Amino acid sequence: MGRADGSGRIVSPDDADDSGTGILHVDMDAFYASVEVLDDPSLRGKPVVIGAPDGRSVVSSASYEARRFGVRSAMPMGQALRLCPQAVVVLPHFDRYQAVSAQVMDVFRSFTPLVEPLSIDEAFLDVRGARRLWGSPGRIARLIRERIAAEVGITASVGVAATKHVAKMASTMSKPDGLLIVPADRTQEFLDPKPVRAIWGVGPKAAEALESRAIRTIKDVRTTPPHVLERIVGHAGAERLAQLARGIDVREVETSRTEKSIGHEETFETDVADVELLRAELLRLSDRVAARLRRAGFEAAGVAIKVRFSDFSTITRSATLPEPSAVGQRIADASRDLLANVDLRLPVRLIGVRAERLRPAGAGGVALWDDDADWKRIEGTLDDALARFGRGAVTRATFLGREDRRHLPSHPRPPADSD
Repeated sequence: MGRADGSGRIVSPDDADDSGTGILHVDMDAFYASVEVLDDPSLRGKPVVIGAPDGRSVVSSASYEARRFGVRSAMPMGQALRLCPQAVVVLPHFDRYQAVSAQVMDVFRSFTPLVEPLSIDEAFLDVRGARRLWGSPGRIARLIRERIAAEVGITASVGVAATKHVAKMASTMSKPDGLLIVPADRTQEFLDPKPVRAIWGVGPKAAEALESRAIRTIKDVRTTPPHVLERIVGHAGAERLAQLARGIDVREVETSRTEKSIGHEETFETDVADVELLRAELLRLSDRVAARLRRAGFEAAGVAIKVRFSDFSTITRSATLPEPSAVGQRIADASRDLLANVDLRLPVRLIGVRAERLRPAGAGGVALWDDDADWKRIEGTLDDALARFGRGAVTRATFLGREDRRHLPSHPRPPADSD
């Protein structure tokens, strides 16, 4: 099984059998770091870490040279620099990453319209209908890798299989800069020896629960009685695991995906114990979340907050809104109510707000009386001002003149989960 540093990488030969396949999972290699190397070739071959160069920041991405020292995404920067003192720390340039991502997605869509982006740097492609024009799925995968390298200048790893689940596993195993094909009739042979942690959707807690009962490989999952799996992961989880362990995955490539949630979070420059400062930051983040909801044409039926303490312990709390909303003040009010019920036993390192259970704006019809009408007019005016003059041109009065700048983030945050 390939690991995050590229060791254990497995790739297919040029004449590999691709019979019965048709789903590709394409994943850019160390995407943020690769874009920085593309823009600054002097970084090539060096251990590059993307993030702010202070110990309280976190790693957004790392080149494979840095990963071989144990550096990983989401790791505290201080820990990363202890593991790899010679690392070159580069501030992230998210606008640039978005632009390169758009180039890559254009390459995908030149082969098939059936493209399902998972994040800024990966996507599923259904190429079953593109055979006549481009050839077999294996050939299409090779052409895509060649074009991304030639036209964009970065590398991609591709998994080719009969299902989304197996294709994603294969792309992970082929990293970096690899191609792994799993023909349909060898799916079970491919799956059986893999660890349960390789199953897409099995997180650390579920993996520990399975492993503690000697269920360590996908074959173990396949041969475990259903009632035993149910006791570990519940009825629905057991059914899903049993299907994936047998290579069954009926999910199609979805070309239009509805966002399930929209959120923002910030890490403070210094740990914060001031409740009023935390409440102010929740308002700031709620405004950003609400603006994204309005741009996307969504309302949120639920709100959640995330609080990470100085000892790195993390909690989340969520609530249902009385009415779905895309109003920053309404989201902030709910977030602050949630914070009021949190035991702030330690100073806070990170705080976040997330809008959940999204639905199209106005889907519930027009109410006879709208309690948020005034706020909607105000925030609509703010949206117009931001569109014309940019972020920072307009802000709430509560944020003006603050001498205590601990509310500022210690590092820029990525626009989406990635890499």
